[in-house]
Amino acid sequence: MNNNRGRGLQANALGTFDTVVMAVAGSAPAYSIATTTAVLVSAVGLASPAALLYCAIPMLGIALAFSYLSRIDVTAGASYSWVGRTLHPFLGFISGWALVISATIFMVAGSLPAGSMTLALFDSELADDTALSTLVGAGWFLLMLCVVLGGARLTVRAQLVMSGVELAILALFAVLALLHSDKARAFDWSWLGLGHFDGVTGFASGALIAAFYYWGWDVTSNLSEETRDSRRTTGLAGLIGVGVVFLLFEVFTIAVNVILSSRQIQDNDANVLAVLGEEVWPGWGGKLLIVAVMLSTIATLETTLIQVTRSLFAMGRDRTMPSALGRVHRRWNTPWVAISVVGVVALAMFVASNFLGTVGEILSDAISAMGLQIALYYGLTGLAAVFAYRKLLLKSVGNLVFGGLWPLFGALFMFWIFVESLGELSRSAIAIGIGGLAAGLIPMLWYWRQGSDYYRPAKLDAARTVEADYVPAGGGGDNSLVHEGLPTDF
Repeated sequence: MNNNRGRGLQANALGTFDTVVMAVAGSAPAYSIATTTAVLVSAVGLASPAALLYCAIPMLGIALAFSYLSRIDVTAGASYSWVGRTLHPFLGFISGWALVISATIFMVAGSLPAGSMTLALFDSELADDTALSTLVGAGWFLLMLCVVLGGARLTVRAQLVMSGVELAILALFAVLALLHSDKARAFDWSWLGLGHFDGVTGFASGALIAAFYYWGWDVTSNLSEETRDSRRTTGLAGLIGVGVVFLLFEVFTIAVNVILSSRQIQDNDANVLAVLGEEVWPGWGGKLLIVAVMLSTIATLETTLIQVTRSLFAMGRDRTMPSALGRVHRRWNTPWVAISVVGVVALAMFVASNFLGTVGEILSDAISAMGLQIALYYGLTGLAAVFAYRKLLLKSVGNLVFGGLWPLFGALFMFWIFVESLGELSRSAIAIGIGGLAAGLIPMLWYWRQGSDYYRPAKLDAARTVEADYVPAGGGGDNSLVHEGLPTDF
């Protein structure tokens, strides 16, 4: 499979710190807490902190899988390429397609709150107007589309400003929430246990929603062709990103349980954070957290655009989708055709979303549908890492645990919540989630019949990469070997 057709993306545009910021922004901590907490609470109640905790453990396994795979194959396609070269090209395409579909759905699920939060800064009643929220959200989306089109350096500069302000506000309110004395209920350690879940199915439903919370840190892998020392940087940044957002999610979810009543959460399902802000800092608190959510939403629109457009770029380059998607702008070194196509499709979805219901209703079904798609491609990537490193797993305990058992556990967990949650989701959520995945069979079979090289891949094998990367230490009869960046050294 030839990954070097035509002009490439802008190499070495991002450093380590830039990539870590992108990983955190990809998971959109303020947005996820504000718009998803009500959905999570309705599914598992006071067990919300436990759902986030128990999903974080397998999620770290998936992050390890991405880290290990990025060390042996640098590609903007990420899981699309890795799964295709290890498990099977059909599974690889479905993995990439799941990301594309979930990211495209998020264009609506993310843009609506961006518009709603912007309007809420001026008039809280306007925030409930779906049509107006869609219009303002579409404006933010188009702005981010232009930023992403302008190149990786412009993208990361905008991200540093937005995420910097967002995280500063969240840190302030984390402290204020801890010091707040007016409580709806006392903290209980049982919230971190399994007792509050409604059986196995209830646990799976909570874990599926929690997977959506974390989703997005893997944007670092889609940026690997534009990152310095990407074999190390992208995986490390993803792991740091998961750790940072886990802490933020736990602090604020526990704060919501302690400070807000069930009625407050249900009545403000589109932005729980604003209500929390008013409780801990009346007057200014709600407004500041609305700003944080707005910036978080706009920031994650940017990272999601990167994920979907880089994935489509890789597909176009491999000719598993129209080859025009693999074209790169001469000046900005960005996949401008893929960006334009995503923009047109997303704007059409904005219009359609006005006929689906309120902002809260749209978010609930969209989050569940995306959770299914995310669980699928994360699970396949976890299996791909185990398969790629299978010959090296017994070389050391570290390889076995971090490159084998933990990614395998993460993969099996993702597949389990995918299957288990199907019985609990609404028909519309299942139709969006499964129907979106099924739609990918059409281009997959079409381009397979056209003879794309992607469907005749060079197998990805970490053992071969290790052998190829060993070089003589130099000089005389010294037969020692040195290796920089050995994939098995986590």
